Amino acid sequence: MTTQLRPFHLAIQVRDLAEAHDFYGKKLGLPQGRSSDQWIDFNLFGHQLVVHVNPGIGSQGQVNQSNNHVDGHGVPVPHFGVVLNMAEWATLADRLRAIGTKFIIEPYIRFKGEPGEQATLFFLDPSGNALEFKAFKDIETQLFAV
Repeated sequence: MTTQLRPFHLAIQVRDLAEAHDFYGKKLGLPQGRSSDQWIDFNLFGHQLVVHVNPGIGSQGQVNQSNNHVDGHGVPVPHFGVVLNMAEWATLADRLRAIGTKFIIEPYIRFKGEPGEQATLFFLDPSGNALEFKAFKDIETQLFAV
């Protein structure tokens, strides 16, 4: 059953707006929308990602997170991202490698041969926000597989 998804809106905190602009706009290549001296909208694969400056993080600080064990890896929590198709995911993984991204979890296939098999990768933005991008061979049957 194909479902038309609605775009989500996600607002995150960052330590420095110029740094976030460089990371999301230039390195990740996300189109920029509206902005002010306190926030910037980005188009994250059709979804609205807003970065809001929080000076309380400090110029070298990072947002708090913990790790949760999944498939032999420490998955950072919280995290966010987008489910892509396999070709988009491979292109993004290549782009991230080319710009020297330090992965928390290197691109790989998780749950290989099991329900929910997926390509996944994790990395941090400069403020410590964790991002995950994943893909499925068959999103219709695998996204919510049990």
